[in-house]
Amino acid sequence: MPRVIMKRLLSAIPTLFAMAVISFFVMKLAPGDFLSGMRADPLVSPEMIHAYERQYHLDAPQWQQFGYWLVGICKGDLGYSFTYKAPVSAVIVSRAANTLILSLLTVVVTWALVIPLGLWCAQRKDSAGDRLVSFISFVSLSTPGFFVAVLALFCFKELGWFPLGGMRSLSYDLLSPGARVLDVLHHAVLPVAILTLGSAGSLVRMMRANVLEELGKPYVRAARAKGIGMRRVMYAHVLRNAINPMITVFGYQFSSLLSGAALVEIVFAWPGLGRVMLDAVQSSDYYLVMGGVLISGVLLIAGNLLADILLAWADPRIRETA
Repeated sequence: MPRVIMKRLLSAIPTLFAMAVISFFVMKLAPGDFLSGMRADPLVSPEMIHAYERQYHLDAPQWQQFGYWLVGICKGDLGYSFTYKAPVSAVIVSRAANTLILSLLTVVVTWALVIPLGLWCAQRKDSAGDRLVSFISFVSLSTPGFFVAVLALFCFKELGWFPLGGMRSLSYDLLSPGARVLDVLHHAVLPVAILTLGSAGSLVRMMRANVLEELGKPYVRAARAKGIGMRRVMYAHVLRNAINPMITVFGYQFSSLLSGAALVEIVFAWPGLGRVMLDAVQSSDYYLVMGGVLISGVLLIAGNLLADILLAWADPRIRETA
Protein backbone atom coordinates (compact mmCIF):
# COMPACT_ATOMS: atom_id res chain seq x y z
CA MET A 1 0.00 0.00 0.00
CA PRO A 2 2.77 2.57 0.68
CA ARG A 3 4.08 2.01 -2.85
CA VAL A 4 0.60 2.69 -4.27
CA ILE A 5 0.34 5.91 -2.24
CA MET A 6 3.76 7.03 -3.47
CA LYS A 7 2.79 6.33 -7.08
CA ARG A 8 -0.41 8.37 -6.65
CA LEU A 9 1.53 11.28 -5.19
CA LEU A 10 4.05 11.23 -8.05
CA SER A 11 1.27 11.06 -10.65
CA ALA A 12 -0.32 14.12 -9.02
CA ILE A 13 2.60 16.34 -10.08
CA PRO A 14 1.71 16.48 -13.81
CA THR A 15 -1.95 16.93 -12.90
CA LEU A 16 -1.21 19.98 -10.77
CA PHE A 17 1.13 21.34 -13.45
CA ALA A 18 -1.59 21.01 -16.10
CA MET A 19 -4.10 22.78 -13.84
CA ALA A 20 -1.63 25.61 -13.25
CA VAL A 21 -0.93 26.02 -16.98
CA ILE A 22 -4.61 26.08 -17.94
CA SER A 23 -5.64 28.50 -15.17
CA PHE A 24 -2.73 30.88 -15.92
CA PHE A 25 -3.30 31.17 -19.65
CA VAL A 26 -7.10 31.30 -19.36
CA MET A 27 -6.74 34.23 -16.96
CA LYS A 28 -4.36 35.87 -19.44
CA LEU A 29 -7.09 35.76 -22.10
CA ALA A 30 -9.12 38.26 -20.05
CA PRO A 31 -8.42 41.92 -20.87
CA GLY A 32 -6.30 43.91 -18.40
CA ASP A 33 -4.37 42.74 -15.36
CA PHE A 34 -4.17 43.49 -11.63
CA LEU A 35 -2.44 46.83 -12.37
CA SER A 36 -5.29 48.14 -14.56
CA GLY A 37 -6.88 49.93 -11.61
CA MET A 38 -3.60 51.64 -10.79
CA ARG A 39 -3.16 52.84 -14.38
CA ALA A 40 -6.56 54.53 -14.18
CA ASP A 41 -5.68 56.25 -10.88
CA PRO A 42 -4.13 59.70 -11.50
CA LEU A 43 -2.47 59.59 -8.07
CA VAL A 44 -0.29 56.63 -9.08
CA SER A 45 2.75 57.69 -11.07
CA PRO A 46 3.84 55.84 -14.25
CA GLU A 47 7.21 55.18 -12.59
CA MET A 48 5.51 53.21 -9.81
CA ILE A 49 3.51 51.19 -12.33
CA HIS A 50 6.67 50.41 -14.32
CA ALA A 51 8.38 49.33 -11.09
CA TYR A 52 5.54 46.91 -10.35
CA GLU A 53 5.68 45.58 -13.92
CA ARG A 54 9.39 44.85 -13.55
CA GLN A 55 8.93 43.37 -10.07
CA TYR A 56 6.18 40.96 -11.21
CA HIS A 57 7.61 40.45 -14.72
CA LEU A 58 4.54 41.78 -16.50
CA ASP A 59 6.82 43.26 -19.17
CA ALA A 60 8.08 39.76 -20.05
CA PRO A 61 6.41 37.24 -22.40
CA GLN A 62 3.63 35.16 -20.87
CA TRP A 63 5.58 31.92 -20.81
CA GLN A 64 8.36 33.67 -18.86
CA GLN A 65 5.79 35.07 -16.40
CA PHE A 66 4.52 31.54 -15.86
CA GLY A 67 8.07 30.29 -15.35
CA TYR A 68 8.80 32.95 -12.74
CA TRP A 69 5.59 31.97 -10.92
CA LEU A 70 6.58 28.28 -10.90
CA VAL A 71 10.01 29.14 -9.52
CA GLY A 72 8.32 31.16 -6.78
CA ILE A 73 6.12 28.19 -5.87
CA CYS A 74 9.20 26.00 -5.48
CA LYS A 75 10.49 28.60 -3.01
CA GLY A 76 7.17 28.65 -1.13
CA ASP A 77 6.00 31.97 -2.63
CA LEU A 78 2.56 31.92 -4.31
CA GLY A 79 2.79 35.57 -5.28
CA TYR A 80 1.23 38.81 -4.07
CA SER A 81 -2.47 39.72 -4.05
CA PHE A 82 -3.12 43.33 -5.01
CA THR A 83 -6.79 42.92 -4.16
CA TYR A 84 -6.09 42.14 -0.49
CA LYS A 85 -2.64 43.82 -0.28
CA ALA A 86 -1.06 40.70 1.19
CA PRO A 87 0.83 37.56 0.10
CA VAL A 88 -1.42 34.99 -1.60
CA SER A 89 -0.46 32.27 0.89
CA ALA A 90 -1.55 34.47 3.82
CA VAL A 91 -4.90 35.27 2.17
CA ILE A 92 -5.63 31.62 1.34
CA VAL A 93 -4.60 30.32 4.76
CA SER A 94 -6.74 32.91 6.56
CA ARG A 95 -9.85 32.01 4.55
CA ALA A 96 -9.27 28.31 3.77
CA ALA A 97 -9.66 27.36 7.44
CA ASN A 98 -13.17 28.86 7.48
CA THR A 99 -14.14 27.03 4.28
CA LEU A 100 -12.73 23.77 5.64
CA ILE A 101 -14.83 24.14 8.79
CA LEU A 102 -17.95 24.49 6.66
CA SER A 103 -16.95 21.65 4.32
CA LEU A 104 -15.98 19.19 7.07
CA LEU A 105 -19.20 19.83 8.98
CA THR A 106 -21.15 19.25 5.76
CA VAL A 107 -19.29 16.00 5.04
CA VAL A 108 -19.95 14.67 8.55
CA VAL A 109 -23.65 15.58 8.53
CA THR A 110 -24.19 14.40 4.94
CA TRP A 111 -22.67 10.96 5.36
CA ALA A 112 -24.20 10.45 8.80
CA LEU A 113 -27.55 11.01 7.07
CA VAL A 114 -26.96 9.30 3.72
CA ILE A 115 -25.82 5.82 4.82
CA PRO A 116 -28.61 4.99 7.33
CA LEU A 117 -31.26 6.67 5.16
CA GLY A 118 -30.18 4.70 2.08
CA LEU A 119 -30.31 1.45 4.08
CA TRP A 120 -33.74 2.36 5.47
CA CYS A 121 -35.18 3.16 2.03
CA ALA A 122 -33.79 -0.05 0.49
CA GLN A 123 -35.34 -2.18 3.24
CA ARG A 124 -38.70 -0.45 2.69
CA LYS A 125 -38.67 -0.29 -1.09
CA ASP A 126 -41.72 1.41 -2.65
CA SER A 127 -43.20 2.22 0.77
CA ALA A 128 -44.64 5.65 1.57
CA GLY A 129 -41.45 6.63 3.40
CA ASP A 130 -39.27 5.52 0.49
CA ARG A 131 -41.36 7.53 -1.96
CA LEU A 132 -41.21 10.59 0.29
CA VAL A 133 -37.41 10.40 0.54
CA SER A 134 -37.20 9.96 -3.24
CA PHE A 135 -39.39 13.02 -3.81
CA ILE A 136 -37.27 15.16 -1.47
CA SER A 137 -34.11 13.88 -3.18
CA PHE A 138 -35.38 14.84 -6.63
CA VAL A 139 -36.42 18.29 -5.40
CA SER A 140 -32.98 18.88 -3.85
CA LEU A 141 -31.28 17.78 -7.07
CA SER A 142 -33.34 20.12 -9.24
CA THR A 143 -33.12 23.22 -7.02
CA PRO A 144 -30.02 25.45 -7.16
CA GLY A 145 -28.22 25.78 -3.84
CA PHE A 146 -28.08 29.57 -3.89
CA PHE A 147 -31.87 29.73 -4.41
CA VAL A 148 -32.44 27.48 -1.39
CA ALA A 149 -30.01 29.65 0.59
CA VAL A 150 -31.92 32.84 -0.25
CA LEU A 151 -35.20 31.10 0.56
CA ALA A 152 -33.78 29.99 3.94
CA LEU A 153 -32.75 33.58 4.70
CA PHE A 154 -36.29 34.76 3.96
CA CYS A 155 -37.91 32.04 6.11
CA PHE A 156 -35.60 32.21 9.13
CA LYS A 157 -35.53 36.00 9.18
CA GLU A 158 -38.92 35.99 10.87
CA LEU A 159 -38.24 32.97 13.09
CA GLY A 160 -34.91 34.21 14.41
CA TRP A 161 -33.68 30.73 15.30
CA PHE A 162 -30.28 31.03 13.63
CA PRO A 163 -27.93 33.88 12.63
CA LEU A 164 -28.48 34.95 9.04
CA GLY A 165 -24.90 35.87 8.20
CA GLY A 166 -21.29 35.83 9.27
CA MET A 167 -19.33 33.24 11.18
CA ARG A 168 -19.09 34.78 14.65
CA SER A 169 -21.12 36.98 16.97
CA LEU A 170 -20.04 40.49 17.91
CA SER A 171 -19.24 39.27 21.43
CA TYR A 172 -17.11 36.35 20.17
CA ASP A 173 -13.86 37.63 21.70
CA LEU A 174 -15.50 37.85 25.12
CA LEU A 175 -16.69 34.24 25.14
CA SER A 176 -15.00 31.23 26.70
CA PRO A 177 -13.35 28.65 24.37
CA GLY A 178 -16.30 26.27 24.60
CA ALA A 179 -18.80 29.07 23.98
CA ARG A 180 -16.79 30.18 20.93
CA VAL A 181 -17.08 26.71 19.41
CA LEU A 182 -20.83 26.69 20.03
CA ASP A 183 -21.11 30.18 18.55
CA VAL A 184 -19.40 29.11 15.30
CA LEU A 185 -21.55 25.96 15.13
CA HIS A 186 -24.68 28.07 15.65
CA HIS A 187 -23.72 30.30 12.73
CA ALA A 188 -22.92 27.23 10.58
CA VAL A 189 -26.33 25.54 10.98
CA LEU A 190 -28.01 27.13 7.96
CA PRO A 191 -25.05 26.96 5.52
CA VAL A 192 -24.36 23.32 6.46
CA ALA A 193 -28.05 22.44 6.10
CA ILE A 194 -28.19 23.98 2.60
CA LEU A 195 -24.99 22.24 1.47
CA THR A 196 -26.15 18.93 2.94
CA LEU A 197 -29.50 19.19 1.19
CA GLY A 198 -27.75 19.86 -2.12
CA SER A 199 -25.41 16.86 -1.96
CA ALA A 200 -27.43 14.29 0.00
CA GLY A 201 -30.16 13.83 -2.62
CA SER A 202 -28.05 11.99 -5.19
CA LEU A 203 -26.04 10.13 -2.53
CA VAL A 204 -29.16 8.71 -0.86
CA ARG A 205 -30.43 7.44 -4.21
CA MET A 206 -27.02 5.92 -4.95
CA MET A 207 -26.79 4.22 -1.55
CA ARG A 208 -30.32 2.85 -1.92
CA ALA A 209 -29.52 1.44 -5.37
CA ASN A 210 -26.30 -0.18 -4.12
CA VAL A 211 -28.09 -1.86 -1.21
CA LEU A 212 -30.90 -3.14 -3.44
CA GLU A 213 -28.34 -4.58 -5.85
CA GLU A 214 -26.56 -6.40 -3.02
CA LEU A 215 -29.82 -7.72 -1.56
CA GLY A 216 -30.50 -9.51 -4.84
CA LYS A 217 -27.21 -11.42 -4.88
CA PRO A 218 -26.89 -15.13 -4.04
CA TYR A 219 -24.80 -14.69 -0.90
CA VAL A 220 -27.71 -12.90 0.80
CA ARG A 221 -30.10 -15.74 0.00
CA ALA A 222 -27.50 -18.26 1.20
CA ALA A 223 -27.03 -16.41 4.47
CA ARG A 224 -30.77 -16.20 5.02
CA ALA A 225 -31.12 -19.92 4.22
CA LYS A 226 -28.59 -20.69 6.97
CA GLY A 227 -30.84 -18.91 9.45
CA ILE A 228 -28.79 -15.71 9.84
CA GLY A 229 -30.97 -12.80 10.85
CA MET A 230 -31.70 -10.06 8.32
CA ARG A 231 -30.25 -7.39 10.58
CA ARG A 232 -26.91 -9.19 10.80
CA VAL A 233 -26.87 -9.86 7.04
CA MET A 234 -27.61 -6.21 6.36
CA TYR A 235 -24.93 -4.68 8.58
CA ALA A 236 -22.24 -7.38 8.46
CA HIS A 237 -22.34 -8.20 4.74
CA VAL A 238 -24.61 -6.00 2.59
CA LEU A 239 -23.44 -2.69 4.03
CA ARG A 240 -19.72 -3.50 3.59
CA ASN A 241 -20.24 -4.36 -0.08
CA ALA A 242 -22.68 -1.56 -0.85
CA ILE A 243 -20.51 1.14 0.67
CA ASN A 244 -17.49 0.55 -1.61
CA PRO A 245 -18.82 2.68 -4.52
CA MET A 246 -19.83 5.36 -2.02
CA ILE A 247 -16.27 5.60 -0.70
CA THR A 248 -15.08 6.36 -4.23
CA VAL A 249 -17.67 9.13 -4.53
CA PHE A 250 -16.58 10.48 -1.14
CA GLY A 251 -13.20 11.56 -2.52
CA TYR A 252 -14.78 13.65 -5.27
CA GLN A 253 -17.51 15.01 -3.02
CA PHE A 254 -15.04 16.23 -0.41
CA SER A 255 -13.08 18.30 -2.93
CA SER A 256 -16.15 19.56 -4.81
CA LEU A 257 -17.57 21.01 -1.61
CA LEU A 258 -14.96 23.78 -1.73
CA SER A 259 -16.26 25.01 -5.07
CA GLY A 260 -19.89 24.19 -4.29
CA ALA A 261 -19.76 26.12 -1.03
CA ALA A 262 -18.71 29.37 -2.75
CA LEU A 263 -22.22 30.64 -3.56
CA VAL A 264 -23.59 29.59 -0.17
CA GLU A 265 -20.68 31.39 1.52
CA ILE A 266 -21.49 34.56 -0.41
CA VAL A 267 -25.21 34.40 0.44
CA PHE A 268 -24.56 33.83 4.15
CA ALA A 269 -21.52 36.17 4.30
CA TRP A 270 -19.37 33.29 5.53
CA PRO A 271 -15.73 34.49 5.42
CA GLY A 272 -14.36 31.67 3.29
CA LEU A 273 -12.64 31.24 -0.05
CA GLY A 274 -15.82 31.86 -2.06
CA ARG A 275 -15.78 35.65 -1.78
CA VAL A 276 -11.98 35.72 -2.10
CA MET A 277 -12.01 33.84 -5.41
CA LEU A 278 -14.88 35.92 -6.77
CA ASP A 279 -13.04 39.16 -5.99
CA ALA A 280 -9.83 37.74 -7.47
CA VAL A 281 -11.48 36.83 -10.78
CA GLN A 282 -13.27 40.19 -11.05
CA SER A 283 -10.06 42.13 -10.39
CA SER A 284 -7.82 39.86 -12.55
CA ASP A 285 -5.73 39.01 -9.51
CA TYR A 286 -3.79 36.28 -11.32
CA TYR A 287 -1.70 35.01 -8.46
CA LEU A 288 -4.65 34.69 -6.10
CA VAL A 289 -6.75 32.85 -8.71
CA MET A 290 -3.93 30.45 -9.52
CA GLY A 291 -3.22 29.89 -5.84
CA GLY A 292 -6.89 29.03 -5.28
CA VAL A 293 -6.92 26.65 -8.26
CA LEU A 294 -3.75 25.00 -6.99
CA ILE A 295 -5.26 24.49 -3.52
CA SER A 296 -8.43 23.02 -5.09
CA GLY A 297 -6.29 20.60 -7.10
CA VAL A 298 -4.38 19.53 -4.01
CA LEU A 299 -7.64 18.90 -2.15
CA LEU A 300 -9.03 16.91 -5.09
CA ILE A 301 -5.96 14.69 -5.11
CA ALA A 302 -6.01 14.39 -1.32
CA GLY A 303 -9.70 13.42 -1.40
CA ASN A 304 -9.10 10.72 -4.00
CA LEU A 305 -6.10 9.42 -2.08
CA LEU A 306 -8.16 9.29 1.11
CA ALA A 307 -10.88 7.40 -0.77
CA ASP A 308 -8.32 4.85 -2.02
CA ILE A 309 -7.02 4.31 1.52
CA LEU A 310 -10.55 3.88 2.89
CA LEU A 311 -11.38 1.44 0.09
CA ALA A 312 -8.31 -0.64 0.91
CA TRP A 313 -9.28 -0.61 4.57
CA ALA A 314 -12.89 -1.63 3.85
CA ASP A 315 -12.22 -4.25 1.14
CA PRO A 316 -9.52 -6.93 1.68
CA ARG A 317 -9.53 -7.73 -2.06
CA ILE A 318 -8.24 -4.23 -2.85
CA ARG A 319 -5.54 -4.55 -0.20
CA GLU A 320 -4.29 -7.78 -1.71
CA THR A 321 -4.33 -6.30 -5.23
CA ALA A 322 -2.41 -3.26 -4.03
